[in-house]
Amino acid sequence: MSQVDVSAIPGAAMAASAYGPRRIVCLTEEPTETLYALGEAHRIVGISGFTVRPARARKEKPKVSAFTSAKIGEILKLEPDFVIGFSDIQADIAAELIRHGVEVWISNHRSVDGILDYIRRLGALVGAADKANAYADSLQQGLEEIQASAALLPRRPKVYFEEWDEPLITGIRWVVELMRIAGGDDVFPELANESLAKNRILATTDPVVARAPDIIFGSWCGKKFRPEKVAARPGWDAIPAVRNGELHEIKSPLILQPGPAALTDGVREIARVIEAWVQRYA
Repeated sequence: MSQVDVSAIPGAAMAASAYGPRRIVCLTEEPTETLYALGEAHRIVGISGFTVRPARARKEKPKVSAFTSAKIGEILKLEPDFVIGFSDIQADIAAELIRHGVEVWISNHRSVDGILDYIRRLGALVGAADKANAYADSLQQGLEEIQASAALLPRRPKVYFEEWDEPLITGIRWVVELMRIAGGDDVFPELANESLAKNRILATTDPVVARAPDIIFGSWCGKKFRPEKVAARPGWDAIPAVRNGELHEIKSPLILQPGPAALTDGVREIARVIEAWVQRYA
């Protein structure tokens, strides 16, 4: 399930709401994907240049920001009545917009439950609470179905998720939770709750070797995962995942955005790899 059709959900009110902001700028992808899913795309007047979901958004909306920078002048020309961003990394962008009198919401959710709550809150902010609740419920149901299937697996692989390679950065909380839902066990669970990437840095590659993951996922935000480079790291030939060729890329828009993509296509890709591993090695 890559996208939920909210119109097909019983009880979801589909009439365009007369409430909430009418001119929204989305500084990251997840509010854009969510508002499109809720049938509220008409409110969006600007998006992040990193937005890839839904694909039509790139054709329909002007791109006015990156992740750590934004075209403040271009945003102001759009006369937004609401700007949505994510995390402390966008604090400076938010502060500048606020100084120009723009209302800004910076969310900071880092877990699966946080993503679901974010969808509900965003829907409420634009007067589409019923649609957002129905959408979040459907996403939760999809996760429960994946978890139920994973519970039947005869074996759970040890999994290492690499968010960046120079330096090595391990997976953030929602990624680790999704791996667990899909049937895998993260090899660095003690780092998962660290919200800042700098606190998930591994000083050396040795701990990965010591924890011997069965599967390695790479999602290097902004560049292509290079499994051959990973396999060539000193000592990594001793890792089961490297010996067995279990090095898999998950595109960062599918898993590193704390929004609907991670709860649909992202977790399903993780589950697909884990199920295939179980078939080969269980």
